[in-house]
Amino acid sequence: MKISPIKRLTAIFATIIAAAYYVVPTATAADQPIGSFPDASLALWEEKSFVGNTHYELVAMADQTVLRASTDQSASLLYKEKTINLQDTPWIEWTWKVDAVYQNIDERSKSGDDFPARLYVAVKKGLLPWNTVAINYVWSSNQLPGTIWKNPFTKKSIMIAVQGGDAMTGQWVTQRRNIVEDFKQLFNIDVTSISGYAVMVDGDNSGQKSTAYFGQIDFSNLGRYAK
Repeated sequence: MKISPIKRLTAIFATIIAAAYYVVPTATAADQPIGSFPDASLALWEEKSFVGNTHYELVAMADQTVLRASTDQSASLLYKEKTINLQDTPWIEWTWKVDAVYQNIDERSKSGDDFPARLYVAVKKGLLPWNTVAINYVWSSNQLPGTIWKNPFTKKSIMIAVQGGDAMTGQWVTQRRNIVEDFKQLFNIDVTSISGYAVMVDGDNSGQKSTAYFGQIDFSNLGRYAK
């Protein structure tokens, strides 16, 4: 059957309008991990200690390999230095799970700057290693998702609660963020790449314990959502 030019144009315009109004889902939940941690070993990851050491290890779970991170009043992050081209892949998508959230803390203060799980993305603004800014995507114990605040220890890091409270504890949650848009909103800078990313579980400031799990961490243009 031959399609008339008018019908063809109508279909094209309908597709364009649908794409313009499509909103990428920012979080979904599942009982099992959807994908494995990016690397089969931690050889390419470096640990930076702030207070003691969070225990990081790769474990098998439901036919996937995931990272388990446990803190007992400790704080260290696991960092991977890798340049990611955001012009091609501006979105980050990751899966994580926390066993519990913290009680009776003020996350906006230095004494309460602890999170059941964090994922950092960092951008170098110059040649010097300390000339770096970072976004902390955090699983907050008491802030509402979407809440934004400055890190109490440094103005070069900004916090975004992408999960809040205990409603999703014990479940694998998939998060999605547009890194380019987030850096523009939070730091008013246009970024074309990040220099690395990190995961962290810490309980040093509040003296609490926590265990979290990290699965896949992917960078993409999320073109599959436009289908």
